[in-house]
Amino acid sequence: MLNQAHKDGHLEAPFEYGNDFGSPDETWLSSQFDRPVMVHRYPADVKAFYMEPDPRTRATRSAWTCLAPEGYGEDHRGSQRVSSFELLNERIEHHKLPKEASSGTLICAATEACRTRASHGNRGAVAWDCGLDHVRETIPFARTLHRIYP
Repeated sequence: MLNQAHKDGHLEAPFEYGNDFGSPDETWLSSQFDRPVMVHRYPADVKAFYMEPDPRTRATRSAWTCLAPEGYGEDHRGSQRVSSFELLNERIEHHKLPKEASSGTLICAATEACRTRASHGNRGAVAWDCGLDHVRETIPFARTLHRIYP
């Protein structure tokens, strides 16, 4: 659908499988439906190191995004976090990340309480619910040309 939208002049760039969606992709895709659309099983290379590999294939991650209808784009998203201390440690080493910066994530992976974290919200839901034109209108202390701090 995204590549056809590009050919038809609705999107500036074609979509290449293996890349992540950009905001224009999400906005256009969500404008094609009158109900939320779920996107899932993202390519592993475009998602964070701490996301659980998909049990079907290690080439994708157990992550999802809900696109709000009517062109509002991303509503909310989530992923299953790696719950294996060993796998998380392996991912940190693979990406050459400093252990001290990842210690909280490692400690969490070693505890039962953190093994079921799932999703977090997004301001797209607020834009959709309020009928706003752009997600930036939902930010209470937005950074603008003349204001950097709240």
